[in-house]
Amino acid sequence: MQDETNAVTYESQDGVATITINRPKQMNAIDGAVEEGLAQAWRRFNASEQDRVAVLTGAGDRAFSSGRDRDMTEPPDYRRFTPGGVIQVDKPIIAAVSGWVVGGSIVLVQMADLCIATENTRFVFPEAKLGFGGGFIASIAGRIPHKIAMELMLLGEEIGVQRMYEVGFVNRIVPAGEHLAVAQDMARRLARNSTLVIQMFKRFTAAVLPKSPVEASSVALREIEAMAASADFHEGVAAIREKRAPIFQGK
Repeated sequence: MQDETNAVTYESQDGVATITINRPKQMNAIDGAVEEGLAQAWRRFNASEQDRVAVLTGAGDRAFSSGRDRDMTEPPDYRRFTPGGVIQVDKPIIAAVSGWVVGGSIVLVQMADLCIATENTRFVFPEAKLGFGGGFIASIAGRIPHKIAMELMLLGEEIGVQRMYEVGFVNRIVPAGEHLAVAQDMARRLARNSTLVIQMFKRFTAAVLPKSPVEASSVALREIEAMAASADFHEGVAAIREKRAPIFQGK
């Protein structure tokens, strides 16, 4: 089954959710519609009993994503639509990338658990050349060697897929056009494994990975927003208005 919006598609098959940034003419640049589409996709993935693994990709072969859309007046808040930010995702995620992986879209890959990339993939984080940086990218220093992370962030120059494979950011390099099929095959194999064990390993690993201040703040924001959406919060507010003692239920 496949559901589509203008910016993001969600396809469910054989226990695998394929989530696609669907703006190929704009090199899958991230705008408000992509932000909302990805947030909805992760929530749907969390709620699904059938989908056990997600594959995150971009439409076409030119770019996984060119990063922030140039027409956006405000920078994207990656905490809102990146898995592991405000939206916790305990199920495994495989990034399937090809072509350019630019700016904040690198954050989407770093927060995935595995990465399949084509041989023409190039990573570049140009924010230091543009005069703005959101900070979530700093968590990459917990996933690749420190000096390579600093080179990526400070110089703003592209790093090829072979080097990113050698430092452990990419699991496999495949010929152009094969990244999605390889990632989906890996996802189907993952889907046959124990869900409980996989999710435990993912939580344990997340607990030992260093977090940038922005990533840490997103974890705090997740808890605060969950509390604000709780029945107990609404009960407390109602009790104040009605001048009575609240009856909390832990929900």
